[in-house]
Amino acid sequence: MKGETLPCVIGITGASGAPYAQRLLSFFVSQSMPVHLLMTNSARQVIKEEIGIEMGESKDSIRHGIEKLAGKESNSLITHHDLSDWNSPLASGSVKTGPMVVVPCSVHSLSAIAGSHGSNLLERRADIMLKERKKLILVFRETPLHAIHLENLLKLSRMGADIMPAMPGFYHHPKTIQDLVDFIVGRILDLLEIPNDLFRRWKS
Repeated sequence: MKGETLPCVIGITGASGAPYAQRLLSFFVSQSMPVHLLMTNSARQVIKEEIGIEMGESKDSIRHGIEKLAGKESNSLITHHDLSDWNSPLASGSVKTGPMVVVPCSVHSLSAIAGSHGSNLLERRADIMLKERKKLILVFRETPLHAIHLENLLKLSRMGADIMPAMPGFYHHPKTIQDLVDFIVGRILDLLEIPNDLFRRWKS
């Protein structure tokens, strides 16, 4: 339908940086914006390690974990898709969605997306975004980088992906870790053209 706002797709992988994903999901929920969520098994392990939220394998356990991650309202706004569910609408390019953000994006997922592997639903959906020329934001979280990392980042940039390493600025004089997280999430929202005031802008 013309003028309809399509749900964004949020992918979470096993790189360090789970608080970025949590803040982005919480923002969408706070704005009553629907989301399709994809999480790797490694992502759930990192969420437990960095945030203290445990998600088991069952649908109920994952749903309960998402509720803890993004708030109770997430039940009606966040649709979780199992990465092995090839019957999911996200597996087809004929199904339209809003932009896709992979946050954080691990080296493994970066390599798989760059190689068009499509071995799970997250990789498949990212491949669809590239082939359909739709916005794909990769919040890469790794340091230092070697030549293959850089080659994959350049390859994906040339294919149309937005490469956004999780590199917070300091000109807004952050006082807490949350300030640093909000800086990155605010910049993600900027790329999505979603108004936000999560951080103080330069000279504002």
